[in-house]
Amino acid sequence: MEKRPEALLLKFPGTNCDVETARALDTTGFRVRTIPFKGISEEAILQCRLLVLPGGFSYGDYIMAGRLAQLKLEQALGDALNRFRDQGGYILGICNGFQILVKLGLLPSGSLIAHADGRFRCQWVKLRNHRPDHPFLRALPEVVEFPIACAEGRFVAAPGDAEAYLDKGLVTLTYEDNVNGSSAAIAGLQDESGRVFGMMPHPERFLTRAHHVDPDWAGDPDRGWGYYFFRSMYEELNPATEPEKSTESSQAMTL
Repeated sequence: MEKRPEALLLKFPGTNCDVETARALDTTGFRVRTIPFKGISEEAILQCRLLVLPGGFSYGDYIMAGRLAQLKLEQALGDALNRFRDQGGYILGICNGFQILVKLGLLPSGSLIAHADGRFRCQWVKLRNHRPDHPFLRALPEVVEFPIACAEGRFVAAPGDAEAYLDKGLVTLTYEDNVNGSSAAIAGLQDESGRVFGMMPHPERFLTRAHHVDPDWAGDPDRGWGYYFFRSMYEELNPATEPEKSTESSQAMTL
């Protein structure tokens, strides 16, 4: 019997996307545990293969998005997340989780701040897949859609840094239409190891075709792109697994 890799979801006060993210992971093959922040330990983290920081508003986004969660994690775990990564573990941050990973310095230097228009944005966005070789992105086409739901999702970096991240291959996803004014239209990043991955859009909200806002969406007849996002990582952790690909070709999915 195939052993299911474990994904650990870390839940802070204010996290509100843990149920949808757990469902996405379970649907794509993972064994899932959700741990409230007070119960976290290095031992618990080292038992999993994938650590996930889901979306929401940790600690109410007081001060700035992700800042209090960053301080609490550093106080509780020290360098444990670095050790987990260095020992082969993967770390995924979605929306608020992305904000936290940037604050922790586990992703390239920058900050996630209020959108250029100052508005909360809840909409579907088209994204360019810059790293089709990455375990989370291998099963996705060149252009993909996911929803965003955030007020502080604009990634900004020091002058020249965002372009350098693109050149180095650290940018995983960019907005086709830069809806929030992010530097170099960045929507997702990885670290230099490729084991830490953060993104503002929500793949867990697009598991099936029925989740798409457009009832006439012309993509996969059954699955949403979020399914292939999580399933791709599952297959990375289970090399003997038969790969699942969308029935639509990448060329057909120019959206």
